[in-house]
Amino acid sequence: MNSYQKWIAFETILRREIRRFMRIWPQTLLPPVITIILYFVIFGQLIGSRIGTMSGLPYIQFVAPGLIMMSVITNSYSNVVSSFFGSKFQRNIEELLVSPTPNWIILLGYIAGGMCRGLGVGAIVTLLALYFADFSIHNWPITLAIVLMTSLMFSLAGLINAIFAANFDDISIIPTFVLTPLTYLGGVFYSIELLGEFWRNLSMLNPVLYMVNAFRFGIAGITDINVAWSFAMVGFFSVLLFFFALHLLERGSRLRS
Repeated sequence: MNSYQKWIAFETILRREIRRFMRIWPQTLLPPVITIILYFVIFGQLIGSRIGTMSGLPYIQFVAPGLIMMSVITNSYSNVVSSFFGSKFQRNIEELLVSPTPNWIILLGYIAGGMCRGLGVGAIVTLLALYFADFSIHNWPITLAIVLMTSLMFSLAGLINAIFAANFDDISIIPTFVLTPLTYLGGVFYSIELLGEFWRNLSMLNPVLYMVNAFRFGIAGITDINVAWSFAMVGFFSVLLFFFALHLLERGSRLRS
């Protein structure tokens, strides 16, 4: 395939992915927005008014970046895992794998679709957050870079989960038992400075902690983690997951009957 044909293949996969989640927007876009609004009301206003400040910020301004990032993470992940597993279940992915389309184009198409949904929901949540919290962007390059890298990383993770999943129940195991604990223990609702030394050191193993803190620095200018180290960690895991996902596609295990 020449460069133009590769672009057409990528664009086709991406357009299909965007149309897929936009066609059923009451199921893909509305529920996460409602969930985040409830978080803002309960944790930001009701509980936050009693907590006061966290790391020198009003509590609702402290949790707002974490809640935005949480919506990006969950939607990027869920879009790819559900879409790719659906294609695998219906045997559509086999047609793509035997076509002249390079595996890396297939990978990028699905990942870009997941990023579009994750970033789209994140943008909607950000606009809604302005109603509950008064904040401005402290550093635009860091904010945009970390949200793009986070969406990319969890889109890749969703595709890997879809490859290994044997049935529809398997695609909910990782979000329930891995993704949710990592998110809630990733500094979304608290500063790790409040933790004891053991739990603080244990939290340093959580990749979500680095994403949330880098994003919080980009928006509010405060962080518990060195921002450069945060980018290094997210970049390392993104590259690792990309080549692992590409290896799984090229091998075709669990994808071809």
